[in-house]
Amino acid sequence: MSADHSASRPPLRLETDAILGDPQTKIIVCCGSGGVGKTTTAAALALRAAELHGRRTVVLTIDPARRLAQSLGLTELDNTPRQVKEIEPAPGTDRAALPPGELHAMMLDMKRTFDEVVLAHTDPRKAAEIFANPFYQAMSATFSGTQEYMAMEKLGQLRSADEWDLIVVDTPPSRSALDFLDAPVRLARFLDGKMLRLLLAPTRAGGHRVFSLVSASFGIFSKAVTRVLGAQLLTDLSGFVGALDSLFGGFRERAERTYRVLQARETVFLVVAAPEPDAIREAVYFAGRLAQDDMPLGGLLLNRVATVTADEISAVDARKAAESLTALDDFTLTGELLGLHASLVEQRDRQLAMTERFLAACPGVPVARIAAQPTDIHDLEGLRAIGAALVPHTGSR
Repeated sequence: MSADHSASRPPLRLETDAILGDPQTKIIVCCGSGGVGKTTTAAALALRAAELHGRRTVVLTIDPARRLAQSLGLTELDNTPRQVKEIEPAPGTDRAALPPGELHAMMLDMKRTFDEVVLAHTDPRKAAEIFANPFYQAMSATFSGTQEYMAMEKLGQLRSADEWDLIVVDTPPSRSALDFLDAPVRLARFLDGKMLRLLLAPTRAGGHRVFSLVSASFGIFSKAVTRVLGAQLLTDLSGFVGALDSLFGGFRERAERTYRVLQARETVFLVVAAPEPDAIREAVYFAGRLAQDDMPLGGLLLNRVATVTADEISAVDARKAAESLTALDDFTLTGELLGLHASLVEQRDRQLAMTERFLAACPGVPVARIAAQPTDIHDLEGLRAIGAALVPHTGSR
């Protein structure tokens, strides 16, 4: 993507309600850098889909922060969807024309998801052997990349269950939010690696399991690996790899299937950003990465945008008037208000310039602006306000 003159024209409006209400849209993935309100925005989208469009919706957060549970009125979230009981029809909604909407929420538990995969695709004896393996215990809880693998697995489980009209995914902050797109490729590279094939060779050949690794059949290789890793770690690793050989193959197939779903018409990616240099730079990265991977980018949600009611009063005029009035005792408050208006207009203009940077790099991407809220979002009413702010209004800048 490169800059062109389209950035000087008004951006295309992102029709959020059209996406939420489209029965062909099954998955919405919210991605963006940290600190831009992505978790809150994902929850607001899910709530609006349930209340206004009558859809049975689940929001999945991969961010370990507890904000989502608090704003939805839940005491906690875990690996199982929990229903939000307090949803209600949006004002003016003809409920007779819509099915009753539902909202459920959950937070990815990386280890529990891994355990569920093992239980679902192996027999109890093999599962017990895997759970007892020290290498599995470490990998399922802390191993780099496991969270992304399990996020892909959990999304695949939710979609294949065909239980939900809409799945809204809140991804982790920063660029790791898109790491789960790499899960199938990285897993395939791991499974097909030379080292792994050597570790699996004795198991596939029906040898003496892990200790055959250090037998004469592997000669110099096995001695060198044992010297580097240690006999016990090598034993744990070989046992883990041998036990999970067929399981990983199935996971790779499921991950690749989910990857294709993410590229399909039923999925929409929404980039969430704040009108700040770092966040806009990350948003440009996300948009470019999605285009590179043929993922369907729906648009940009620009959060915490400054709004101006008296748009006809410029910052320059407001400042001049403020300087004159603050010197007069009877007009001090008026002068302060004009000074505040000038600061707000200047902030709005800086934010517009930030938006132009994104549009110059990503021409043609629709944008929806969410006005800055007067207070932090901590309940359903706040989420409803965010959802309403996502709907474009004629004449708004």
